Amino acid sequence: MNIIEKITTREARVGVIGLGYVGLPLVIEFCKTGFPVTGFDVDPVKVEMLQQGKSYIKHIDPSSFSPFINKANSLTVTTDFSRLAQMDCIIICVPTPLNKNREPDMKYVFNSTRSIANCLRRGQLIVLESTTYPGTTDGDMREILEATGLKAGSDFHLAFSPEREDPNNRDFSVRTIPKVVGGYTDACLRAAKTLYDQIVDRTVPVSSTRVAEAAKLLENIYRSVNIALVNELKMLFDRMDINVWEVIDAAKTKPFGFQAFYPGPGLGGHCIPIDPFYLTWKAREYEFRTRFIELAGEINTSMPDYVVNKVMKVLNIRGKSVKGAKILILGLAYKANVDDDRESPSYRLIEKLEHMGADVFYNDPYIPEIAMTREYARYAGRKSVEISGDFDLILIATAHDDYKKIDFNSLGVPVVDTRNIITDKDAETFFTA
Repeated sequence: MNIIEKITTREARVGVIGLGYVGLPLVIEFCKTGFPVTGFDVDPVKVEMLQQGKSYIKHIDPSSFSPFINKANSLTVTTDFSRLAQMDCIIICVPTPLNKNREPDMKYVFNSTRSIANCLRRGQLIVLESTTYPGTTDGDMREILEATGLKAGSDFHLAFSPEREDPNNRDFSVRTIPKVVGGYTDACLRAAKTLYDQIVDRTVPVSSTRVAEAAKLLENIYRSVNIALVNELKMLFDRMDINVWEVIDAAKTKPFGFQAFYPGPGLGGHCIPIDPFYLTWKAREYEFRTRFIELAGEINTSMPDYVVNKVMKVLNIRGKSVKGAKILILGLAYKANVDDDRESPSYRLIEKLEHMGADVFYNDPYIPEIAMTREYARYAGRKSVEISGDFDLILIATAHDDYKKIDFNSLGVPVVDTRNIITDKDAETFFTA
């Protein structure tokens, strides 16, 4: 039985490497469709929690996967990567961060690929979903896998299908978001498309893995550049005493030719602050400078400085300095109503304010305690505190719905709102940033 027959009859064993915000929803969808699935992760804590039917991602309900755990021909989770040899289809969903020099850190992708190469066999389908630069799949990954003596396109199938996960988006899910798929060969594309056809409503085949890789980068670069535009306009309109939020609301009434983007205290999440620079880095190989991407990055990464300056001005109005001020940041997650703090600008705000001598606390109903992170390990263990008037200033960094219910007037504390969640503003108490 070939791979396509195994997939269409639900006999193909699917392995997903990386059980985070991308990999776990994918595992759940394959389980719901009737595939035997094995989830692989290097973190034994995640594996143990899943085995116990517990979720470590707030918006993913344990009931969505617990019925499948350790059931025959259903869901198994493990840290034992030698079991990749038993898989017919393997999907890689691991992080692709930047290193300290703002260059691609590909160790997670390449280590996963080497684990697959250690037990690669004929007929397997290997798919990368992690966002990366064009040429990763048919170049770097293929070379690692073909070092085994097996050839992509003839002995095994190789493809790229970019993840499009948007945590806690109630309008779209794994099944309803169209899935772009690119294969190393036509046969590779057919195999990958057949696999995703089982779990999504619409697949979008493209001519190569490089086109699929570039499409994902374009999606995130488009957002990065447009967010940078409104961030720059926010700073300008602030000087002109014009409310940028009202400007955007007026502009978006145009039924064509305009899409609304919104300013903020900086970019967060695993995609937009990072992915564009994968293309910037790759462009150097072709002696090309991605000026729009770099300029957008400069503007977006400067936003925490703009916010801190606004905090300084507000404290000065109250006769206080940043040094010694007691400041509460509302929201550690990078977006509203999730527990995802990857690349959150709130960390940079804490860092900058503390460097200036402020005593900084945070509140986040979705993140009661800061976990260990690669860049901000020193904050691990800090706990969310109660919202009260016992602060010199409150800084709203995330638009959680919980914050929209608070009567900030009753706290008697100046509030700097970077997300425009306070609609009834007292000019002497509330300040936008």
